[in-house]
Amino acid sequence: MKPTFINRIISSSFLVAGAAVILLPFVWMLSLAFKPRDEIFSTSIQLLPSRLEWSNFIFALTETNIPLFLWNGTVVVLGILVFQVMFAVPCAYALTQRRFLARKLIFGLVMIALMVPFHVTAIPIFLGFAQVGILNTYWALILPFIPTAFGIFLFRQFFAQLPSDLFDAARVDGLSETAIVWRIAFPLALPAATAFAIFSVTTHWNDLFWPMIATTDPNLATPPRGILYFRDEESGDNVGPLMAAAFIVTAPLVILFLMAQRKFIQGLASGGIKG
Repeated sequence: MKPTFINRIISSSFLVAGAAVILLPFVWMLSLAFKPRDEIFSTSIQLLPSRLEWSNFIFALTETNIPLFLWNGTVVVLGILVFQVMFAVPCAYALTQRRFLARKLIFGLVMIALMVPFHVTAIPIFLGFAQVGILNTYWALILPFIPTAFGIFLFRQFFAQLPSDLFDAARVDGLSETAIVWRIAFPLALPAATAFAIFSVTTHWNDLFWPMIATTDPNLATPPRGILYFRDEESGDNVGPLMAAAFIVTAPLVILFLMAQRKFIQGLASGGIKG
């Protein structure tokens, strides 16, 4: 019993230390967001502010375009997520519950696509969008990410665990394949869908690379791009409102994860049981 107890203490200590290292930048960001200007540039290091400076948040929300950046980010990530699910779920269902020629080959191509970073295809996509004339639009920020190899893989792993008899019974009852996908398969895959939604929203909410390439209009800036505009506008020295804006941008992701963490863990665990 003692060695097990000691091992747990050691493991917990490493986990706490790792969590502290990861959370330290966020804690420091929050501390600066509430500090008055004179304490931010103080020579001494003080984690807790002497008084809460709410004016930093008021300035960030009223004197800048942070609300617009948050709206743009919401439109983009939800647009990407909806279209990704619309395409990934039927593809994953077909790869597991339908028998057709080259099915394994197609799944192999999906696995290969997982290893190709988006940066490799960014320039051809940019040139194509420039020819079509959809740069500086929401579509330019959404369309490149609709095909998702990771989404197909994750849903495929989940659907592979479902018994084929369930879908055969639905066919006997007269349901079409489309109805089976959205009325039976997808509701059963909600844990996987939750996990995928968190990955997708987090990735594209924090994405700075593609918005800097596809858009130059400040009115279309997503939150990370908007923070750069904020920094340029403030010349980098109005740190309190800048940290408040960074906290406002980060908070939705933290809230989303806390609300869905149980489904998130369940989705990842169930998606890795069967290959």
